Amino acid sequence: MSNTAQEIYSQVVCNLSPTERLRLATLILNELVEQNLSIIDQSDTWTEQDQLDLASFSLEYATSIFPESEETV
Repeated sequence: MSNTAQEIYSQVVCNLSPTERLRLATLILNELVEQNLSIIDQSDTWTEQDQLDLASFSLEYATSIFPESEETV
């Protein structure tokens, strides 16, 4: 079976209910935590700029879905 992660996601995961997707994500992440952490490629870690970009995008998105004219409770 030579499927890529994207193919598996498109063919299988997208067809699961949100509950089953969360269950699958939990299983995958728990297995990774139990494995040797030295397999983590440090080049994949988030830089300070990555974190700032994410925060900026999140705030812009929140502003777009919660306009100032609406009252939030």
